[in-house]
Amino acid sequence: MKLGVLIGGSDAPGLNAVIRAVVRTAVFRYRSDVVGVSHGFEGLLRPPEVWPLGPGDVRGLSRRGGAILGSCNRGSPFSSEGRDRSDEVLETVRWMGIDALVCVGGDGSLAIADRLHRLGVPIVGIPKTVENDLDGTGVTFGYSTAVEIACEAIDKLQTTRETQHRVMYIEVVGRRAGWIALSAGIAGAADVILIPEIPYRVDAIAEVVRERAAQGKPSTIVVVAEGAREVGGAPAYEDPGVRRQGGVASSLAARVEALCQADYRVTVLGHLQRGGAPNAQDRILATRFGAAAVKAAHEGRSGQMVGIAGSEIVHVPLDRAVGTIKAVDPQSELVWTAVSVGTSFGVPVEELAALPRPAQAPVAAGPAAGGRAGP
Repeated sequence: MKLGVLIGGSDAPGLNAVIRAVVRTAVFRYRSDVVGVSHGFEGLLRPPEVWPLGPGDVRGLSRRGGAILGSCNRGSPFSSEGRDRSDEVLETVRWMGIDALVCVGGDGSLAIADRLHRLGVPIVGIPKTVENDLDGTGVTFGYSTAVEIACEAIDKLQTTRETQHRVMYIEVVGRRAGWIALSAGIAGAADVILIPEIPYRVDAIAEVVRERAAQGKPSTIVVVAEGAREVGGAPAYEDPGVRRQGGVASSLAARVEALCQADYRVTVLGHLQRGGAPNAQDRILATRFGAAAVKAAHEGRSGQMVGIAGSEIVHVPLDRAVGTIKAVDPQSELVWTAVSVGTSFGVPVEELAALPRPAQAPVAAGPAAGGRAGP
């Protein structure tokens, strides 16, 4: 069997680890060949950018950041150069003798993979996004490292805010969902956490700053997901006027200062959360996903994505995994925990309790989802 592997979408810690797992599992477990595709789906268009990958090519990759294959978060064969070039993808796959493609990506890339699958391209998906907002899997690789980076930044800001008596805002990745802000905020003992799922009120944030100052605590830490929005505001991912990265925290900080005259500083982490070496948890998860995807390809599970539910690897149809945001539930135990230890979400507690729960598909485990992916 001959497998192709490509990376779609933005970068995330663990990409090289998943490439290594695909190659080594294919070669050592199944005696199969692997080719790497450069720059996502664009590498399958004419002329294709494809080359063989063997164990020697992936030696030591699990600890390295980035991706040796490169990636592309804009290219789609269905709209390349203003036209549908998906037929070129099918032609490349047939010409190269590729029996199955392993596509690593988030919602957008896996949606393209699903469309190609429907045209006859054998595809197995692997979920990847630092935002952890992809449905069909309990967690995605890249997320754990992003949270760790954000938590380390909060720890550093804790020391400088105590010295300078300032309100410190730290903006983290999370355009559609607030998983990073929530987890890093709890781990870093933030005073305020703002996420897209819980619209905030500026006066409520200012009240937290004033109350802390009255208690002899002239410094405050506010963790802001880049997609955080005010009550009544449109979600950032639906508003074409919202900048892709940064700006939310700066605008909010200026408005809070106008209400309570608190000196502030803003830090935007941005792509720092996507770079560098993956942590141990992401290396393990990426390796499990890579090995499971190769097994799924050999079992003929085209059109499915590997995922995880609890501690078990599962298989989920691609069309079920894409198109639905896995959002933070305002009524979840994690949010309850943050509130219980005194963290504010920028709204009164009674408003928080009245927020609706998000609709998202459950992740099935066991035989209904294809059972375990391990040998």
